[in-house]
Amino acid sequence: MNVGSTRGAAADLPLADALLRGTAPDGGLYVPVGLPRGAIQPPHPSTLRDAALAVLAPFFAGDRLAPALPEMIDEAFTFPATLVRSSRRGDFVLELFHGPTAAFKDFGARFLAACVRRLHPPGGGIRTVLVATSGDTGGAVASAFHRMPGIQVVLLYPDGRVSPRQAHQLGAFGDNVRALRVGGSFDDCQRMVKAAFADPTLAEVQLTSANSISLGRLLPQLAYHAHAAFAVETFGGPLNLVVPTGNLGNALAAVWARELGAPIGEIVLATNANQTLPEFFDSGLYRGRPSVKTLANAMDVGDPSNFERLVWTFGGPETLRTRVRARAVSDLHIAHTIEHGERRQGQLFCPHTAAGIFVLEQLRAAGATGDWAVAATAHPAKFETVVEPLVGHPVPVPRALAELLTRPSRAEPLAADPDALRRWLLDRRAG
Repeated sequence: MNVGSTRGAAADLPLADALLRGTAPDGGLYVPVGLPRGAIQPPHPSTLRDAALAVLAPFFAGDRLAPALPEMIDEAFTFPATLVRSSRRGDFVLELFHGPTAAFKDFGARFLAACVRRLHPPGGGIRTVLVATSGDTGGAVASAFHRMPGIQVVLLYPDGRVSPRQAHQLGAFGDNVRALRVGGSFDDCQRMVKAAFADPTLAEVQLTSANSISLGRLLPQLAYHAHAAFAVETFGGPLNLVVPTGNLGNALAAVWARELGAPIGEIVLATNANQTLPEFFDSGLYRGRPSVKTLANAMDVGDPSNFERLVWTFGGPETLRTRVRARAVSDLHIAHTIEHGERRQGQLFCPHTAAGIFVLEQLRAAGATGDWAVAATAHPAKFETVVEPLVGHPVPVPRALAELLTRPSRAEPLAADPDALRRWLLDRRAG
Protein backbone atom coordinates (compact mmCIF):
# COMPACT_ATOMS: atom_id res chain seq x y z
CA MET A 1 0.00 0.00 0.00
CA ASN A 2 1.23 3.47 -0.83
CA VAL A 3 0.96 6.38 1.55
CA GLY A 4 0.39 10.09 1.05
CA SER A 5 0.14 13.22 3.16
CA THR A 6 -2.76 14.42 5.28
CA ARG A 7 -2.40 17.74 3.43
CA GLY A 8 -2.52 16.20 -0.03
CA ALA A 9 0.36 18.18 -1.54
CA ALA A 10 3.11 15.54 -1.44
CA ALA A 11 3.67 12.68 -3.86
CA ASP A 12 2.56 9.21 -2.79
CA LEU A 13 5.31 6.75 -1.92
CA PRO A 14 5.64 3.15 -0.68
CA LEU A 15 5.02 2.57 3.02
CA ALA A 16 8.57 1.27 3.54
CA ASP A 17 10.00 4.57 2.28
CA ALA A 18 7.78 6.58 4.62
CA LEU A 19 8.92 4.53 7.61
CA LEU A 20 12.40 6.04 7.33
CA ARG A 21 11.11 9.61 7.20
CA GLY A 22 9.44 12.02 9.58
CA THR A 23 6.75 14.35 8.30
CA ALA A 24 5.75 14.51 4.63
CA PRO A 25 7.45 17.18 2.45
CA ASP A 26 4.34 19.39 2.59
CA GLY A 27 4.42 19.38 6.41
CA GLY A 28 1.60 16.86 6.79
CA LEU A 29 1.68 13.38 8.29
CA TYR A 30 1.84 10.19 6.27
CA VAL A 31 -1.43 8.26 5.96
CA PRO A 32 -2.48 5.36 3.73
CA VAL A 33 -3.81 6.44 0.34
CA GLY A 34 -7.00 4.69 1.41
CA LEU A 35 -7.78 3.43 4.90
CA PRO A 36 -8.56 -0.31 4.48
CA ARG A 37 -11.96 -0.13 6.14
CA GLY A 38 -13.53 -3.49 6.88
CA ALA A 39 -10.33 -5.37 6.02
CA ILE A 40 -10.56 -7.70 9.02
CA GLN A 41 -12.78 -10.60 7.99
CA PRO A 42 -13.94 -13.67 9.96
CA PRO A 43 -12.70 -15.90 11.38
CA HIS A 44 -11.36 -13.34 13.82
CA PRO A 45 -7.89 -13.90 15.29
CA SER A 46 -7.63 -15.36 18.78
CA THR A 47 -4.03 -14.45 19.69
CA LEU A 48 -2.24 -11.10 19.89
CA ARG A 49 0.18 -12.21 17.17
CA ASP A 50 -2.66 -13.16 14.84
CA ALA A 51 -4.43 -9.88 15.60
CA ALA A 52 -1.23 -8.01 14.71
CA LEU A 53 -1.00 -9.87 11.41
CA ALA A 54 -4.68 -9.19 10.65
CA VAL A 55 -4.44 -5.43 11.18
CA LEU A 56 -0.98 -4.91 9.67
CA ALA A 57 -1.26 -7.07 6.55
CA PRO A 58 -3.61 -4.66 4.69
CA PHE A 59 -1.18 -1.76 5.19
CA PHE A 60 1.85 -3.78 4.06
CA ALA A 61 0.13 -5.40 1.06
CA GLY A 62 2.43 -5.10 -1.96
CA ASP A 63 5.17 -3.41 0.07
CA ARG A 64 8.74 -4.69 -0.06
CA LEU A 65 8.51 -5.40 3.69
CA ALA A 66 5.42 -7.61 3.27
CA PRO A 67 7.34 -10.93 3.07
CA ALA A 68 9.05 -10.13 6.39
CA LEU A 69 5.88 -9.03 8.19
CA PRO A 70 5.28 -12.27 10.18
CA GLU A 71 8.93 -12.28 11.28
CA MET A 72 8.80 -8.61 12.32
CA ILE A 73 5.67 -9.25 14.36
CA ASP A 74 7.40 -12.14 16.11
CA GLU A 75 10.30 -9.84 17.01
CA ALA A 76 8.05 -7.08 18.36
CA PHE A 77 5.18 -8.87 20.09
CA THR A 78 7.14 -10.90 22.63
CA PHE A 79 5.08 -9.90 25.68
CA PRO A 80 1.34 -9.88 26.38
CA ALA A 81 -1.37 -7.25 26.29
CA THR A 82 -3.38 -8.58 29.20
CA LEU A 83 -7.11 -7.93 29.52
CA VAL A 84 -7.93 -7.98 33.23
CA ARG A 85 -11.47 -8.03 34.61
CA SER A 86 -12.24 -5.25 37.06
CA SER A 87 -14.43 -5.51 40.12
CA ARG A 88 -17.45 -4.12 38.27
CA ARG A 89 -19.17 -6.44 35.84
CA GLY A 90 -18.37 -5.47 32.26
CA ASP A 91 -15.30 -3.39 33.15
CA PHE A 92 -11.79 -4.37 32.05
CA VAL A 93 -8.27 -2.97 32.24
CA LEU A 94 -6.10 -3.59 29.19
CA GLU A 95 -2.59 -3.84 30.65
CA LEU A 96 -0.09 -2.65 28.05
CA PHE A 97 2.92 -2.28 30.33
CA HIS A 98 4.47 -5.75 30.33
CA GLY A 99 7.24 -4.90 27.87
CA PRO A 100 10.91 -4.11 28.60
CA THR A 101 10.34 -0.45 29.58
CA ALA A 102 6.96 -0.98 31.29
CA ALA A 103 4.90 1.16 28.90
CA PHE A 104 2.60 0.61 25.92
CA LYS A 105 5.13 2.32 23.67
CA ASP A 106 7.22 -0.88 23.70
CA PHE A 107 4.96 -2.53 21.11
CA GLY A 108 5.33 0.21 18.50
CA ALA A 109 8.99 0.96 19.17
CA ARG A 110 10.04 -2.67 18.79
CA PHE A 111 8.06 -3.08 15.57
CA LEU A 112 9.58 0.08 14.10
CA ALA A 113 13.04 -1.19 15.06
CA ALA A 114 12.30 -4.45 13.25
CA CYS A 115 11.36 -2.42 10.14
CA VAL A 116 14.46 -0.21 10.28
CA ARG A 117 16.68 -3.25 10.78
CA ARG A 118 15.58 -4.42 7.33
CA LEU A 119 15.45 -1.03 5.61
CA HIS A 120 18.75 0.54 6.64
CA PRO A 121 21.40 -1.22 4.55
CA PRO A 122 24.81 -2.29 5.88
CA GLY A 123 27.32 0.34 4.83
CA GLY A 124 24.57 2.94 4.55
CA GLY A 125 26.20 5.24 7.07
CA ILE A 126 24.72 6.20 10.41
CA ARG A 127 21.00 6.86 10.64
CA THR A 128 19.79 9.06 13.53
CA VAL A 129 16.52 8.15 15.22
CA LEU A 130 15.30 11.47 16.63
CA VAL A 131 12.61 11.39 19.31
CA ALA A 132 10.70 13.93 21.39
CA THR A 133 9.36 12.27 24.52
CA SER A 134 7.09 13.22 27.37
CA GLY A 135 8.43 10.24 29.30
CA ASP A 136 7.66 6.79 27.95
CA THR A 137 8.34 6.99 24.20
CA GLY A 138 12.02 7.74 24.67
CA GLY A 139 12.68 4.77 26.93
CA ALA A 140 10.84 2.39 24.61
CA VAL A 141 12.71 3.64 21.54
CA ALA A 142 16.06 3.54 23.34
CA SER A 143 15.44 -0.06 24.38
CA ALA A 144 14.30 -1.13 20.91
CA PHE A 145 17.25 0.43 19.07
CA HIS A 146 19.93 -0.03 21.75
CA ARG A 147 23.20 -1.18 20.17
CA MET A 148 21.62 -1.60 16.72
CA PRO A 149 24.42 -1.34 14.13
CA GLY A 150 24.29 1.79 11.98
CA ILE A 151 21.82 3.57 14.29
CA GLN A 152 22.20 6.35 16.83
CA VAL A 153 19.27 7.46 18.98
CA VAL A 154 18.78 11.04 20.18
CA LEU A 155 16.10 11.60 22.83
CA LEU A 156 14.69 15.03 23.75
CA TYR A 157 12.69 15.32 26.96
CA PRO A 158 11.44 18.31 28.98
CA ASP A 159 13.76 18.78 31.93
CA GLY A 160 11.90 18.43 35.25
CA ARG A 161 8.65 17.38 33.56
CA VAL A 162 9.07 13.62 33.49
CA SER A 163 9.13 11.36 36.54
CA PRO A 164 12.50 10.72 38.22
CA ARG A 165 12.47 7.09 37.10
CA GLN A 166 11.54 8.04 33.56
CA ALA A 167 14.43 10.52 33.49
CA HIS A 168 16.85 7.94 34.86
CA GLN A 169 15.69 5.39 32.30
CA LEU A 170 16.18 7.81 29.41
CA GLY A 171 19.81 8.46 30.35
CA ALA A 172 20.75 4.93 31.40
CA PHE A 173 21.23 3.16 28.05
CA GLY A 174 24.45 4.77 26.84
CA ASP A 175 26.27 3.29 23.82
CA ASN A 176 24.36 4.57 20.75
CA VAL A 177 21.68 6.39 22.79
CA ARG A 178 22.03 10.08 23.76
CA ALA A 179 19.55 11.86 26.05
CA LEU A 180 19.02 15.63 25.91
CA ARG A 181 17.13 17.37 28.72
CA VAL A 182 15.47 20.39 27.16
CA GLY A 183 14.76 23.53 29.17
CA GLY A 184 11.11 23.71 28.15
CA SER A 185 7.93 21.69 27.65
CA PHE A 186 7.18 18.59 25.60
CA ASP A 187 5.59 20.86 23.01
CA ASP A 188 8.96 22.62 22.71
CA CYS A 189 10.69 19.26 22.21
CA GLN A 190 8.15 18.28 19.57
CA ARG A 191 8.53 21.63 17.79
CA MET A 192 12.32 21.21 17.72
CA VAL A 193 12.07 17.69 16.26
CA LYS A 194 9.61 18.77 13.56
CA ALA A 195 11.90 21.66 12.62
CA ALA A 196 14.86 19.27 12.34
CA PHE A 197 12.99 17.04 9.90
CA ALA A 198 12.14 20.07 7.76
CA ASP A 199 15.70 21.45 7.82
CA PRO A 200 17.61 20.75 4.55
CA THR A 201 20.94 21.38 6.26
CA LEU A 202 20.36 18.18 8.27
CA ALA A 203 19.85 15.90 5.26
CA GLU A 204 23.26 14.28 5.75
CA VAL A 205 22.31 13.27 9.30
CA GLN A 206 19.75 10.77 7.88
CA LEU A 207 16.98 11.47 10.38
CA THR A 208 14.25 8.94 11.16
CA SER A 209 11.28 9.60 13.43
CA ALA A 210 10.21 7.21 16.17
CA ASN A 211 7.41 9.36 17.57
CA SER A 212 3.82 8.44 16.80
CA ILE A 213 4.09 10.64 13.70
CA SER A 214 5.86 7.54 12.31
CA LEU A 215 3.50 4.97 10.82
CA GLY A 216 5.96 2.31 11.95
CA ARG A 217 5.24 3.28 15.54
CA LEU A 218 1.52 3.87 15.05
CA LEU A 219 0.30 0.88 13.04
CA PRO A 220 1.34 -1.95 15.41
CA GLN A 221 -0.65 -0.28 18.17
CA LEU A 222 -3.85 -1.26 16.36
CA ALA A 223 -3.12 -4.87 17.28
CA TYR A 224 -3.77 -4.83 21.02
CA HIS A 225 -6.98 -2.81 20.70
CA ALA A 226 -8.27 -5.28 18.12
CA HIS A 227 -7.12 -8.28 20.16
CA ALA A 228 -8.95 -7.04 23.27
CA ALA A 229 -12.11 -6.38 21.26
CA PHE A 230 -12.03 -9.87 19.70
CA ALA A 231 -11.63 -11.39 23.18
CA VAL A 232 -14.63 -9.52 24.59
CA GLU A 233 -16.65 -10.25 21.46
CA THR A 234 -16.92 -13.84 22.68
CA PHE A 235 -19.00 -12.47 25.59
CA GLY A 236 -21.35 -10.66 23.23
CA GLY A 237 -19.34 -7.47 22.49
CA PRO A 238 -18.61 -4.93 21.16
CA LEU A 239 -15.92 -3.53 23.43
CA ASN A 240 -16.05 0.18 24.25
CA LEU A 241 -12.70 1.84 24.99
CA VAL A 242 -11.42 4.60 27.24
CA VAL A 243 -7.98 5.64 25.99
CA PRO A 244 -5.76 7.97 28.03
CA THR A 245 -4.06 10.20 25.50
CA GLY A 246 -1.64 13.07 25.00
CA ASN A 247 -0.29 13.13 21.45
CA LEU A 248 -3.21 11.00 20.18
CA GLY A 249 -1.17 8.08 18.82
CA ASN A 250 -2.80 5.41 20.99
CA ALA A 251 -6.21 6.98 20.47
CA LEU A 252 -5.76 7.04 16.70
CA ALA A 253 -4.72 3.38 16.78
CA ALA A 254 -8.00 2.50 18.51
CA VAL A 255 -9.96 4.48 15.92
CA TRP A 256 -8.21 2.83 12.99
CA ALA A 257 -8.67 -0.64 14.53
CA ARG A 258 -12.40 0.07 14.66
CA GLU A 259 -12.40 1.32 11.06
CA LEU A 260 -10.69 -1.89 9.94
CA GLY A 261 -13.50 -3.94 11.43
CA ALA A 262 -12.50 -4.76 14.99
CA PRO A 263 -15.64 -5.02 17.18
CA ILE A 264 -15.03 -1.73 19.01
CA GLY A 265 -17.98 0.43 20.01
CA GLU A 266 -17.54 3.85 21.60
CA ILE A 267 -14.12 5.43 21.97
CA VAL A 268 -13.73 8.02 24.72
CA LEU A 269 -10.44 9.85 25.20
CA ALA A 270 -9.21 10.66 28.70
CA THR A 271 -6.95 13.69 28.95
CA ASN A 272 -5.51 15.50 31.94
CA ALA A 273 -5.98 19.22 32.62
CA ASN A 274 -4.74 20.07 29.12
CA GLN A 275 -8.02 21.11 27.54
CA THR A 276 -7.26 21.20 23.81
CA LEU A 277 -9.09 17.98 22.93
CA PRO A 278 -12.09 18.19 25.30
CA GLU A 279 -12.65 21.76 24.13
CA PHE A 280 -12.62 20.66 20.49
CA PHE A 281 -15.04 17.77 21.01
CA ASP A 282 -17.38 19.99 23.06
CA SER A 283 -17.34 23.09 20.85
CA GLY A 284 -15.76 22.23 17.52
CA LEU A 285 -12.96 24.75 18.16
CA TYR A 286 -9.42 23.38 17.94
CA ARG A 287 -6.94 25.66 19.64
CA GLY A 288 -3.41 24.39 20.25
CA ARG A 289 -1.78 26.01 23.24
CA PRO A 290 1.17 25.65 25.62
CA SER A 291 0.83 22.52 27.74
CA VAL A 292 0.03 22.57 31.44
CA LYS A 293 2.11 20.52 33.87
CA THR A 294 0.10 17.75 35.59
CA LEU A 295 0.51 14.53 37.56
CA ALA A 296 -0.05 12.61 34.29
CA ASN A 297 3.06 14.09 32.70
CA ALA A 298 3.17 11.88 29.60
CA MET A 299 -0.14 13.46 28.54
CA ASP A 300 1.06 17.05 29.02
CA VAL A 301 0.50 17.96 25.37
CA GLY A 302 -1.15 21.18 24.24
CA ASP A 303 -1.08 20.64 20.47
CA PRO A 304 -1.20 16.91 19.67
CA SER A 305 0.40 15.97 16.35
CA ASN A 306 -1.99 13.16 15.46
CA PHE A 307 -5.04 15.41 15.55
CA GLU A 308 -4.36 16.03 11.87
CA ARG A 309 -4.63 12.30 11.17
CA LEU A 310 -7.87 12.03 13.15
CA VAL A 311 -9.47 14.77 11.07
CA TRP A 312 -8.23 13.10 7.87
CA THR A 313 -9.70 9.77 8.98
CA PHE A 314 -13.24 11.13 8.98
CA GLY A 315 -12.92 13.66 6.19
CA GLY A 316 -13.35 16.66 8.47
CA PRO A 317 -13.79 17.79 12.07
CA GLU A 318 -17.59 17.61 12.20
CA THR A 319 -17.77 13.88 11.47
CA LEU A 320 -14.89 13.27 13.87
CA ARG A 321 -16.89 14.86 16.68
CA THR A 322 -19.70 12.35 16.12
CA ARG A 323 -17.38 9.33 16.31
CA VAL A 324 -15.12 10.10 19.28
CA ARG A 325 -15.54 11.86 22.63
CA ALA A 326 -13.04 13.33 25.09
CA ARG A 327 -13.10 14.21 28.78
CA ALA A 328 -10.57 16.09 30.90
CA VAL A 329 -9.52 14.89 34.34
CA SER A 330 -8.03 17.13 37.04
CA ASP A 331 -5.01 16.27 39.16
CA LEU A 332 -7.35 16.05 42.17
CA HIS A 333 -9.41 13.31 40.52
CA ILE A 334 -6.31 11.51 39.26
CA ALA A 335 -4.88 11.45 42.78
CA HIS A 336 -8.18 10.32 44.30
CA THR A 337 -8.45 7.47 41.79
CA ILE A 338 -4.91 6.27 42.53
CA GLU A 339 -5.48 6.53 46.28
CA HIS A 340 -8.65 4.45 46.26
CA GLY A 341 -8.02 2.20 43.26
CA GLU A 342 -6.30 -0.55 45.22
CA ARG A 343 -9.10 -0.76 47.78
CA ARG A 344 -11.99 -0.46 45.31
CA GLN A 345 -10.63 -2.49 42.40
CA GLY A 346 -7.64 -4.36 43.74
CA GLN A 347 -5.32 -2.62 41.28
CA LEU A 348 -2.63 0.04 41.30
CA PHE A 349 -2.78 2.63 38.54
CA CYS A 350 -0.26 5.01 37.03
CA PRO A 351 -1.53 8.62 36.79
CA HIS A 352 -2.46 8.24 33.09
CA THR A 353 -4.39 5.03 33.62
CA ALA A 354 -6.06 6.65 36.64
CA ALA A 355 -7.39 9.38 34.35
CA GLY A 356 -8.97 6.68 32.20
CA ILE A 357 -10.43 4.88 35.21
CA PHE A 358 -12.00 8.12 36.45
CA VAL A 359 -13.56 8.77 33.04
CA LEU A 360 -15.05 5.27 32.98
CA GLU A 361 -16.49 5.79 36.47
CA GLN A 362 -18.11 9.01 35.26
CA LEU A 363 -19.51 7.27 32.18
CA ARG A 364 -21.00 4.50 34.31
CA ALA A 365 -22.50 7.06 36.69
CA ALA A 366 -24.15 8.71 33.66
CA GLY A 367 -25.70 5.40 32.62
CA ALA A 368 -23.19 3.87 30.20
CA THR A 369 -23.85 0.18 29.59
CA GLY A 370 -22.01 -2.65 27.85
CA ASP A 371 -18.42 -3.83 28.12
CA TRP A 372 -15.71 -1.21 28.59
CA ALA A 373 -11.93 -1.39 28.81
CA VAL A 374 -9.46 1.25 29.97
CA ALA A 375 -6.04 1.16 28.30
CA ALA A 376 -3.46 0.94 31.10
CA THR A 377 -0.56 2.75 29.51
CA ALA A 378 2.33 2.35 31.96
CA HIS A 379 3.33 0.49 35.11
CA PRO A 380 2.69 2.52 38.29
CA ALA A 381 6.25 1.89 39.48
CA LYS A 382 7.48 4.39 36.87
CA PHE A 383 5.69 7.14 38.82
CA GLU A 384 6.64 6.24 42.37
CA THR A 385 6.85 9.86 43.56
CA VAL A 386 3.16 10.27 42.70
CA VAL A 387 1.76 6.81 43.39
CA GLU A 388 3.53 5.65 46.55
CA PRO A 389 2.55 8.60 48.82
CA LEU A 390 -1.07 8.12 47.73
CA VAL A 391 -1.27 4.35 48.31
CA GLY A 392 0.94 4.36 51.40
CA HIS A 393 3.41 1.64 50.41
CA PRO A 394 6.20 0.93 47.90
CA VAL A 395 5.20 -0.24 44.43
CA PRO A 396 7.09 -3.34 43.25
CA VAL A 397 9.35 -2.52 40.31
CA PRO A 398 9.32 -4.77 37.21
CA ARG A 399 12.60 -6.60 36.75
CA ALA A 400 13.67 -4.93 33.49
CA LEU A 401 13.01 -1.46 34.89
CA ALA A 402 14.80 -2.32 38.15
CA GLU A 403 17.87 -3.37 36.19
CA LEU A 404 17.94 -0.06 34.29
CA LEU A 405 17.67 1.87 37.52
CA THR A 406 20.93 0.32 38.74
CA ARG A 407 22.86 1.79 35.81
CA PRO A 408 24.39 5.27 35.83
CA SER A 409 22.32 7.84 33.96
CA ARG A 410 23.46 10.88 32.00
CA ALA A 411 21.58 13.55 30.02
CA GLU A 412 22.96 16.68 28.39
CA PRO A 413 21.23 20.06 28.79
CA LEU A 414 19.86 21.76 25.68
CA ALA A 415 18.03 25.03 25.13
CA ALA A 416 14.45 24.88 23.87
CA ASP A 417 15.47 26.20 20.47
CA PRO A 418 15.43 24.44 17.05
CA ASP A 419 18.77 26.08 16.20
CA ALA A 420 20.32 24.59 19.34
CA LEU A 421 19.23 21.11 18.25
CA ARG A 422 20.46 21.69 14.69
CA ARG A 423 23.89 22.73 15.97
CA TRP A 424 24.01 19.76 18.34
CA LEU A 425 23.19 17.29 15.56
CA LEU A 426 25.72 18.77 13.15
CA ASP A 427 28.47 19.00 15.77
CA ARG A 428 27.98 15.41 16.90
CA ARG A 429 26.96 13.71 13.68
CA ALA A 430 28.24 10.20 13.64
CA GLY A 431 30.19 8.52 10.88
